[in-house]
Amino acid sequence: MEWPLITLMGAIYLIEILHKTRHYDKKPPAYMIGAKFLKYHNKAHMPDDANARRSVPPVICYPIDGLPTNGASILGSARQSLEKIDEVFVPPREARCFDVPASHFFRIVSVEGPQVGDLNLWQADNLDERFYAGKTRALHGTHLSTGDQLWSSFPFMRPLASITYDTLDWYGWDEDGGSVHDVIGTRCDPYTAKLLADVDYHHCCHSNLIRALAMHRKLDFAAAEPLIHDVLNVFMCTGFTQDTHQYFMKASPVRPGDFIEFFAETDLLGGLSACPGGDCSAEHSSDAARCYPLLIELFKSNDPALTDYKSLPPSAYGRQHQDV
Repeated sequence: MEWPLITLMGAIYLIEILHKTRHYDKKPPAYMIGAKFLKYHNKAHMPDDANARRSVPPVICYPIDGLPTNGASILGSARQSLEKIDEVFVPPREARCFDVPASHFFRIVSVEGPQVGDLNLWQADNLDERFYAGKTRALHGTHLSTGDQLWSSFPFMRPLASITYDTLDWYGWDEDGGSVHDVIGTRCDPYTAKLLADVDYHHCCHSNLIRALAMHRKLDFAAAEPLIHDVLNVFMCTGFTQDTHQYFMKASPVRPGDFIEFFAETDLLGGLSACPGGDCSAEHSSDAARCYPLLIELFKSNDPALTDYKSLPPSAYGRQHQDV
Protein backbone atom coordinates (compact mmCIF):
# COMPACT_ATOMS: atom_id res chain seq x y z
CA MET A 1 0.00 0.00 0.00
CA GLU A 2 1.34 3.41 -0.96
CA TRP A 3 0.81 6.32 1.42
CA PRO A 4 -0.25 9.61 -0.17
CA LEU A 5 2.63 12.00 -0.57
CA ILE A 6 0.90 14.68 1.51
CA THR A 7 0.55 12.24 4.41
CA LEU A 8 4.23 11.33 4.29
CA MET A 9 5.29 14.96 4.07
CA GLY A 10 3.03 15.82 7.00
CA ALA A 11 4.51 13.07 9.14
CA ILE A 12 8.06 14.12 8.31
CA TYR A 13 7.21 17.74 9.11
CA LEU A 14 5.71 16.72 12.48
CA ILE A 15 8.80 14.72 13.38
CA GLU A 16 11.01 17.67 12.50
CA ILE A 17 8.92 19.98 14.72
CA LEU A 18 9.10 17.55 17.62
CA HIS A 19 12.88 17.32 17.32
CA LYS A 20 13.34 21.06 17.03
CA THR A 21 11.25 21.73 20.12
CA ARG A 22 12.50 18.60 21.94
CA HIS A 23 8.87 18.01 22.83
CA TYR A 24 9.40 14.26 22.73
CA ASP A 25 11.47 14.25 25.92
CA LYS A 26 9.26 16.59 27.93
CA LYS A 27 7.32 15.12 30.82
CA PRO A 28 3.65 14.88 29.80
CA PRO A 29 1.10 16.55 32.05
CA ALA A 30 -0.83 14.31 34.41
CA TYR A 31 -4.04 14.41 32.38
CA MET A 32 -2.19 12.93 29.37
CA ILE A 33 -0.57 10.07 31.23
CA GLY A 34 -3.60 7.83 31.73
CA ALA A 35 -4.95 5.87 34.66
CA LYS A 36 -2.24 3.21 34.66
CA PHE A 37 0.61 5.72 34.65
CA LEU A 38 -0.21 7.92 37.60
CA LYS A 39 3.48 8.59 38.16
CA TYR A 40 5.65 9.45 35.18
CA HIS A 41 7.65 6.34 34.33
CA ASN A 42 10.61 7.10 32.08
CA LYS A 43 12.15 3.77 31.11
CA ALA A 44 14.93 5.60 29.29
CA HIS A 45 16.39 6.45 32.71
CA MET A 46 16.32 2.86 33.95
CA PRO A 47 19.79 1.73 35.17
CA ASP A 48 21.19 -1.72 34.56
CA ASP A 49 20.72 -2.67 38.21
CA ALA A 50 17.09 -1.44 38.40
CA ASN A 51 15.75 -4.84 39.46
CA ALA A 52 18.37 -5.20 42.15
CA ARG A 53 17.52 -1.78 43.56
CA ARG A 54 13.82 -2.65 43.65
CA SER A 55 14.30 -6.05 45.27
CA VAL A 56 15.75 -4.84 48.58
CA PRO A 57 13.55 -5.98 51.48
CA PRO A 58 11.30 -3.43 53.21
CA VAL A 59 11.86 -2.40 56.81
CA ILE A 60 9.11 -1.36 59.23
CA CYS A 61 9.67 2.34 59.98
CA TYR A 62 8.27 2.31 63.52
CA PRO A 63 8.31 -1.15 65.14
CA ILE A 64 5.77 -1.03 67.98
CA ASP A 65 7.30 -3.77 70.10
CA GLY A 66 8.76 -1.04 72.29
CA LEU A 67 5.48 0.78 72.91
CA PRO A 68 4.71 0.97 76.65
CA THR A 69 2.13 -1.56 77.76
CA ASN A 70 -0.20 0.11 80.19
CA GLY A 71 -2.75 -2.48 81.14
CA ALA A 72 -4.75 -3.71 78.16
CA SER A 73 -5.92 -6.67 80.24
CA ILE A 74 -7.42 -4.26 82.78
CA LEU A 75 -9.43 -2.60 80.02
CA GLY A 76 -10.66 -5.99 78.85
CA SER A 77 -11.96 -6.67 82.34
CA ALA A 78 -13.33 -3.16 82.87
CA ARG A 79 -15.49 -3.24 79.76
CA GLN A 80 -17.38 -6.24 81.13
CA SER A 81 -19.16 -4.03 83.68
CA LEU A 82 -20.18 -0.99 81.67
CA GLU A 83 -23.07 1.25 82.65
CA LYS A 84 -24.49 3.56 80.00
CA ILE A 85 -24.64 7.16 81.22
CA ASP A 86 -25.41 9.24 78.12
CA GLU A 87 -25.86 9.23 74.37
CA VAL A 88 -25.56 11.70 71.50
CA PHE A 89 -27.53 11.37 68.27
CA VAL A 90 -25.77 12.47 65.06
CA PRO A 91 -28.20 13.26 62.22
CA PRO A 92 -27.38 12.35 58.61
CA ARG A 93 -25.05 14.83 56.88
CA GLU A 94 -24.44 16.63 60.17
CA ALA A 95 -21.94 16.46 63.03
CA ARG A 96 -22.14 16.63 66.80
CA CYS A 97 -19.57 17.09 69.56
CA PHE A 98 -19.49 15.10 72.78
CA ASP A 99 -17.49 15.06 76.02
CA VAL A 100 -15.91 11.93 77.50
CA PRO A 101 -14.29 12.01 80.96
CA ALA A 102 -11.01 10.18 81.37
CA SER A 103 -11.34 6.45 82.13
CA HIS A 104 -14.78 6.26 80.50
CA PHE A 105 -15.75 4.33 77.39
CA PHE A 106 -17.62 5.49 74.32
CA ARG A 107 -19.06 3.71 71.33
CA ILE A 108 -19.96 4.79 67.82
CA VAL A 109 -22.96 2.72 66.79
CA SER A 110 -24.70 2.03 63.48
CA VAL A 111 -28.42 2.37 64.22
CA GLU A 112 -30.54 2.49 61.05
CA GLY A 113 -28.43 1.60 58.04
CA PRO A 114 -24.86 1.45 56.70
CA GLN A 115 -23.25 4.79 57.44
CA VAL A 116 -19.67 6.05 57.63
CA GLY A 117 -18.51 8.56 60.26
CA ASP A 118 -15.56 10.97 60.46
CA LEU A 119 -14.12 11.23 63.98
CA ASN A 120 -12.07 14.08 65.48
CA LEU A 121 -10.66 13.96 69.02
CA TRP A 122 -9.17 16.69 71.19
CA GLN A 123 -7.82 16.81 74.72
CA ALA A 124 -10.75 18.53 76.40
CA ASP A 125 -8.72 21.17 78.26
CA ASN A 126 -6.32 21.96 75.42
CA LEU A 127 -7.64 21.82 71.87
CA ASP A 128 -4.11 22.22 70.52
CA GLU A 129 -3.61 18.59 71.52
CA ARG A 130 -5.60 16.68 68.96
CA PHE A 131 -5.72 13.36 67.14
CA TYR A 132 -2.70 12.83 64.86
CA ALA A 133 -3.85 10.50 62.10
CA GLY A 134 -0.48 10.47 60.34
CA LYS A 135 1.51 9.28 63.35
CA THR A 136 -1.23 6.81 64.29
CA ARG A 137 -1.00 5.41 60.76
CA ALA A 138 2.80 5.20 60.96
CA LEU A 139 2.58 3.23 64.22
CA HIS A 140 -0.45 0.99 63.72
CA GLY A 141 -1.01 0.88 59.96
CA THR A 142 -3.56 2.26 57.53
CA HIS A 143 -6.62 0.77 59.28
CA LEU A 144 -7.33 0.44 62.99
CA SER A 145 -9.10 -2.10 65.17
CA THR A 146 -9.09 -3.59 68.68
CA GLY A 147 -5.89 -2.90 70.58
CA ASP A 148 -4.77 0.08 68.50
CA GLN A 149 -4.49 3.55 69.97
CA LEU A 150 -5.27 7.02 68.65
CA TRP A 151 -2.20 9.20 69.24
CA SER A 152 -2.09 12.94 69.79
CA SER A 153 -0.17 15.65 67.99
CA PHE A 154 3.27 17.01 68.81
CA PRO A 155 4.62 17.97 71.27
CA PHE A 156 2.25 15.86 73.38
CA MET A 157 2.30 12.51 71.53
CA ARG A 158 0.38 10.22 73.82
CA PRO A 159 -2.68 8.02 73.33
CA LEU A 160 -5.91 9.98 73.46
CA ALA A 161 -8.01 6.83 73.20
CA SER A 162 -7.61 3.06 72.89
CA ILE A 163 -9.87 0.84 70.79
CA THR A 164 -11.29 -1.80 73.12
CA TYR A 165 -13.87 -3.55 70.91
CA ASP A 166 -14.79 -3.66 67.23
CA THR A 167 -17.67 -5.72 65.82
CA LEU A 168 -16.14 -5.40 62.33
CA ASP A 169 -12.81 -6.97 63.30
CA TRP A 170 -13.85 -10.03 61.24
CA TYR A 171 -13.45 -8.11 57.98
CA GLY A 172 -9.67 -8.16 57.70
CA TRP A 173 -8.46 -7.40 54.16
CA ASP A 174 -10.53 -8.07 51.06
CA GLU A 175 -9.42 -8.97 47.53
CA ASP A 176 -9.11 -5.31 46.58
CA GLY A 177 -6.79 -4.60 49.52
CA GLY A 178 -9.57 -2.81 51.39
CA SER A 179 -10.29 -2.78 55.10
CA VAL A 180 -12.33 -0.73 57.58
CA HIS A 181 -11.68 2.19 59.97
CA ASP A 182 -8.95 3.94 58.00
CA VAL A 183 -6.53 6.71 58.89
CA ILE A 184 -5.67 7.36 55.24
CA GLY A 185 -8.34 9.76 54.05
CA THR A 186 -8.40 13.28 55.39
CA ARG A 187 -12.22 13.98 55.39
CA CYS A 188 -14.45 15.22 52.60
CA ASP A 189 -14.20 18.99 52.38
CA PRO A 190 -15.62 21.94 50.42
CA TYR A 191 -12.26 23.01 49.02
CA THR A 192 -11.66 19.78 47.13
CA ALA A 193 -15.29 19.72 45.99
CA LYS A 194 -14.87 23.23 44.61
CA LEU A 195 -11.60 22.31 42.91
CA LEU A 196 -12.80 19.12 41.25
CA ALA A 197 -16.50 19.81 40.63
CA ASP A 198 -16.87 23.60 41.03
CA VAL A 199 -19.64 23.22 43.60
CA ASP A 200 -20.23 24.90 46.96
CA TYR A 201 -21.25 22.01 49.20
CA HIS A 202 -21.61 22.78 52.91
CA HIS A 203 -22.50 19.39 54.40
CA CYS A 204 -19.17 17.68 53.83
CA CYS A 205 -17.50 16.34 56.97
CA HIS A 206 -15.02 19.22 57.27
CA SER A 207 -17.80 21.82 57.35
CA ASN A 208 -20.01 19.64 59.53
CA LEU A 209 -17.26 19.37 62.13
CA ILE A 210 -16.61 23.12 62.02
CA ARG A 211 -20.25 23.89 62.75
CA ALA A 212 -20.44 21.28 65.52
CA LEU A 213 -17.26 22.46 67.26
CA ALA A 214 -18.25 26.13 66.93
CA MET A 215 -21.62 25.43 68.51
CA HIS A 216 -20.27 23.20 71.28
CA ARG A 217 -17.44 25.52 72.33
CA LYS A 218 -19.08 28.84 71.33
CA LEU A 219 -16.47 29.68 68.71
CA ASP A 220 -16.87 31.48 65.43
CA PHE A 221 -16.16 29.49 62.28
CA ALA A 222 -12.79 31.21 61.72
CA ALA A 223 -11.57 30.08 65.14
CA ALA A 224 -13.04 26.58 64.82
CA GLU A 225 -11.76 25.67 61.35
CA PRO A 226 -8.00 25.43 62.19
CA LEU A 227 -8.87 23.00 65.00
CA ILE A 228 -10.47 20.49 62.61
CA HIS A 229 -7.99 17.78 61.69
CA ASP A 230 -7.54 14.55 59.77
CA VAL A 231 -9.95 11.90 60.94
CA LEU A 232 -10.48 8.30 61.80
CA ASN A 233 -12.89 7.16 59.08
CA VAL A 234 -15.16 5.03 61.23
CA PHE A 235 -16.81 2.08 59.40
CA MET A 236 -15.40 3.29 56.05
CA CYS A 237 -13.98 0.57 53.76
CA THR A 238 -10.96 1.87 51.87
CA GLY A 239 -7.57 1.02 50.45
CA PHE A 240 -5.20 1.79 47.59
CA THR A 241 -5.77 0.50 44.07
CA GLN A 242 -3.26 -2.11 43.02
CA ASP A 243 -2.36 -0.47 39.70
CA THR A 244 -2.19 3.28 40.42
CA HIS A 245 -2.12 3.13 44.24
CA GLN A 246 -4.91 5.70 44.44
CA TYR A 247 -7.12 5.97 47.50
CA PHE A 248 -10.40 4.12 46.92
CA MET A 249 -13.62 3.54 48.83
CA LYS A 250 -16.25 0.85 48.57
CA ALA A 251 -19.54 -0.01 50.30
CA SER A 252 -19.05 -0.25 54.04
CA PRO A 253 -19.81 -3.65 55.57
CA VAL A 254 -21.33 -1.99 58.66
CA ARG A 255 -24.89 -2.91 59.61
CA PRO A 256 -27.26 -1.70 62.35
CA GLY A 257 -25.99 -2.91 65.71
CA ASP A 258 -22.33 -2.81 64.75
CA PHE A 259 -20.10 -0.56 66.85
CA ILE A 260 -16.53 0.41 67.59
CA GLU A 261 -15.64 1.07 71.23
CA PHE A 262 -12.99 3.36 72.70
CA PHE A 263 -11.48 4.00 76.13
CA ALA A 264 -10.71 7.64 76.95
CA GLU A 265 -7.09 7.88 78.09
CA THR A 266 -7.64 11.52 79.10
CA ASP A 267 -10.55 13.94 79.23
CA LEU A 268 -11.75 14.11 75.65
CA LEU A 269 -13.80 16.30 73.38
CA GLY A 270 -14.99 14.34 70.37
CA GLY A 271 -16.56 15.40 67.10
CA LEU A 272 -18.35 12.97 64.79
CA SER A 273 -19.76 13.68 61.33
CA ALA A 274 -22.24 11.35 59.62
CA CYS A 275 -20.62 11.51 56.18
CA PRO A 276 -22.75 12.69 53.23
CA GLY A 277 -21.40 9.69 51.35
CA GLY A 278 -23.59 7.33 53.39
CA ASP A 279 -21.92 3.94 53.09
CA CYS A 280 -19.42 5.50 50.62
CA SER A 281 -20.25 3.01 47.87
CA ALA A 282 -20.50 5.64 45.13
CA GLU A 283 -19.76 9.28 45.98
CA HIS A 284 -19.55 11.87 48.71
CA SER A 285 -19.72 15.68 49.00
CA SER A 286 -23.25 15.69 47.62
CA ASP A 287 -26.81 14.84 48.63
CA ALA A 288 -26.96 11.88 46.21
CA ALA A 289 -26.17 9.06 48.65
CA ARG A 290 -28.66 7.57 51.08
CA CYS A 291 -27.53 8.54 54.57
CA TYR A 292 -28.37 7.39 58.08
CA PRO A 293 -27.72 8.74 61.57
CA LEU A 294 -25.06 7.50 63.95
CA LEU A 295 -25.28 7.11 67.71
CA ILE A 296 -22.57 7.88 70.28
CA GLU A 297 -22.97 6.04 73.59
CA LEU A 298 -21.04 6.93 76.75
CA PHE A 299 -20.30 4.41 79.50
CA LYS A 300 -18.61 4.24 82.87
CA SER A 301 -17.11 1.06 84.23
CA ASN A 302 -17.97 -0.26 87.66
CA ASP A 303 -14.87 -2.46 87.79
CA PRO A 304 -12.63 -1.37 90.70
CA ALA A 305 -9.60 -2.77 88.88
CA LEU A 306 -9.78 0.22 86.56
CA THR A 307 -8.28 2.36 89.33
CA ASP A 308 -4.99 0.53 88.69
CA TYR A 309 -4.92 1.53 85.03
CA LYS A 310 -2.29 4.15 84.24
CA SER A 311 -2.63 6.20 81.07
CA LEU A 312 0.54 7.48 79.46
CA PRO A 313 1.41 11.12 80.18
CA PRO A 314 2.43 13.57 77.43
CA SER A 315 5.83 12.97 75.85
CA ALA A 316 8.80 13.44 78.16
CA TYR A 317 10.96 14.85 75.37
CA GLY A 318 12.42 18.16 76.60
CA ARG A 319 11.83 20.06 73.31
CA GLN A 320 15.36 21.50 73.23
CA HIS A 321 15.73 20.33 69.61
CA GLN A 322 19.52 20.55 69.73
CA ASP A 323 22.49 19.09 71.57
CA VAL A 324 23.32 21.03 74.71
